[in-house]
Formats: sequence, C-alpha cells, structure tokens
Amino acid sequence: MATNILIGLSGGPSVAINASLAGIMEAAVTSDRIGCIYGSRHGIQGVLHGDVISLEPYCTPRQLQILCQTPAMALGSCRRKLRQEDFPHIEAMFRQFGIGQFYYIGGNDSMDTVLQLDRYFKSRENGVQVIGVPKTIDNDLPITDHTPGFGSAAKYLYHTMSEIIRDSEIYPVKNVVIVEIMGRNSGWLTLAGGLSHFLGNPLPQIIALPETPFDEMDFVSRVCSLLETQNTVICAVSEGIRDKSGEYIGMSAKSGVVDNFGHTYLSGVGKYLEALVMNKIGCKVRSIELNVMQRCSSHLASKTDLEEAREIGRAAVQAGLEGKSGVTLTFQRVSNAPYRVEIGSTDVANIANLAKDVPEEWLDLENPAVQKEIADYLLPLMQGELSPIRDETGLPLYIQMQ
Repeated sequence: MATNILIGLSGGPSVAINASLAGIMEAAVTSDRIGCIYGSRHGIQGVLHGDVISLEPYCTPRQLQILCQTPAMALGSCRRKLRQEDFPHIEAMFRQFGIGQFYYIGGNDSMDTVLQLDRYFKSRENGVQVIGVPKTIDNDLPITDHTPGFGSAAKYLYHTMSEIIRDSEIYPVKNVVIVEIMGRNSGWLTLAGGLSHFLGNPLPQIIALPETPFDEMDFVSRVCSLLETQNTVICAVSEGIRDKSGEYIGMSAKSGVVDNFGHTYLSGVGKYLEALVMNKIGCKVRSIELNVMQRCSSHLASKTDLEEAREIGRAAVQAGLEGKSGVTLTFQRVSNAPYRVEIGSTDVANIANLAKDVPEEWLDLENPAVQKEIADYLLPLMQGELSPIRDETGLPLYIQMQ
C-alpha cells in the first residue's frame, strides 16, 4: 500500500535547499510505493497550523528544473523549537493527511526536530518515519564532509572578495576594508572568503575565524604594520569572532535578540571594527556586511552544489523506502582529484544540536601546506555553472508555491 509523504524546510535559506526539495519530489513521484506528496508551509510550524499543500502540481520535469534553480525556500521556513504539547497536534495532522514519511530539510536545530519527532513516533509505535536532509551554508554539521548550500555560498564569497580586492586597490591611498562574513561559531565561510589568499594572492591579509581568539589590540597593531608597506588592507572577518574569554567581539553593537533555539542574532562586528580602526589609526576605512547575499545569490550558484543537493534528496527517499527513520543523509568524500563523494546516512543524534568547527590543524592560515589543504577542500565544491532558465524577456524564472 502506498504511503503519503510530507516535506518541510527549516532554518536559514540557501541557493541549494530547493534542489534537495526537488530531489525528494522527483524520487517520490516516480515511486509506486508513495502516494500523495505534500509540503508543509513554514516547516514544522505549518504542520502545527495545518498549512499543508499538495506538491504534485510542481512535479513536472519543467517545474522541478526551475525549482532547482530557485533560491531561498519555496515552501517558506521557520525557527521553531518543539514543545511537549506540540507532539499530539503533529500526530493528529499526520493522521489527517495519512502521512507515513516526513522529510525535514535543515541544519543543526532542524535535526533536533527530526530527532524529537522520531523518538515520539517510535514511542507511539505508529510507524511514521522521520528523515533529515542536511543543508546549511555554514557547513557546520558533523559527520558529513560538507552540506548542500555551502559550495554556492563559498563560490559567491570567493568571487565577491576578489571584486572587493580589485575595487579597493585602485587609489594610492591608505585604506582598510573589513568584510563581515556569516558564521556564528565556525569559520568555514570565512575560509572561502580568504580563498584568494590561499591561492597565492596577498589579499585578504587578515582572516579572522571564530575558532581562534580575537585580540582587538593585536588586530589594530597588525593593520598598522601592514599599512607601513601597503596601501590596502583587506580583512575577512567572521560575524562570530570571540575574544579569549569566549565573548563575541563588538557585543555592544549587536541587538541582543535571540531566536527560539537561544542563538543570539549576530551582525555588526564589521561596523565595530571599522570604528576601532578609525579611532586608533584614522585612515580611510569601510566595513562591508555581505548579509543575505551570501545565501541567496543563485546567479553564482555552483553546479556541483545544486546537483549534489538534488541527489541527496533522491537518496533520502530511497532511505525512506528502505524503512529507515531517525537518520540524516551525509556526504563522504572519496577523493579530491577527481572529486567524488558517496552519499550515506547516520543516526540523527550524531548531528542534532551539534556543530563542526574548522579543524584545529587548519588554523595556521599562513602555513602553505594548510593553505593547500583548504583550497583542495573548497575548490571542488564550487565548480560548474548552470544556464539560468529565463522567461521570454530574458529574466530568470523562479518557482512560487501558493
């Protein structure tokens, strides 16, 4: 007997998350063991509110192709931490729609939802399977080699930093540019922002990761030293850099607001360091917060990233058909040259609420051997271009799910 499935998206957007959604839909519509395909608007919040739609109108090859190249999250998202009183409501909604499998695409906190739902349904012995599909531009999920969305964000950061470098060098004037890059507690994205340096370009000269304690006076001293011999200093700085006591740099410039999982909303460190340089050095200085462009710039999407995202969605359905539940899909890198990965799975408890830092052995960023390792890791994930699907006016086509 065919089972109905439900798909939800959660957490922050990316260029690739809709490709994983398309992969699940594609595999589901071609399986005679799957009946209706539903989507939950705004993740688990949509389940609680009964905001569930049929995805079958979007399962044509043309629609799936457009969906794969649509940035952000076609079904919307949420940051909703489950409470004990939520579970009976979710179970009732699943019963109403005849849901036998629930696929949740998201990051660390979303995998907590997968974990909690799987434990609840197993305790109820009602047979509902819950499967996690990874995504996060932060690339900070343990077990998996990388996460869908990261490769495209890394590609955007490399291109944008290269453009900023060239823009900043044109005048013979002492100037400092501080580029604030996403990454709450891990510096994977900031490594991508520093890739041109690892490939032999002297800029950016300063690359600051959350994994390494940040000293403000050392930063000022280094900028001063560099300006003695160079006109331009470029800094790639993670939004989550911290001092030796673990306090976020520039906390006075942050809002202090937290999300439902207790995470402080971070931004503002670039402006803080801009003011620091202005006050201590007095040269021309500007800060650039790349903000959401890091995660929504589909015009610089990595073909490798989108293809892998779609494939891991297909693999999730196969895991469901094999009877798995309480698992998250993973990538395991087989080789860099030629680049090859295999898709596997792990118990979601190995990922939920956990984070993967940049390896300690990679923190010596001026070591040529380390620079090569970082470049060898990043470059395959950024490869390939996609031809955008356009309308008759030449503008890109995107999916809007009503």
